[in-house]
Amino acid sequence: MNFKTCIRCGCFFSSDDLICPNCKTKDEIDKDSLKRFLANNDIPNNYESLSYLSGVSLKNINRFMETKEFSSLKDFLNRQNLNL
Repeated sequence: MNFKTCIRCGCFFSSDDLICPNCKTKDEIDKDSLKRFLANNDIPNNYESLSYLSGVSLKNINRFMETKEFSSLKDFLNRQNLNL
């Protein structure tokens, strides 16, 4: 394992993950918050609004949209030609 910089908080850690062990729980909480928001609300027309309304940082929303877990949402938004 090599030392890496956590893409969430910037601290150095040794692991094969992209985020440090301290941020794993925070990441899961943010993912759950985003999923809950999307399940209970209309999808906003831009990432900034989604961030503000869901309480999840724009940086993390952008990062989550690149994961397999949110790929179907990203595809849906691209098909809708929203400003995301």
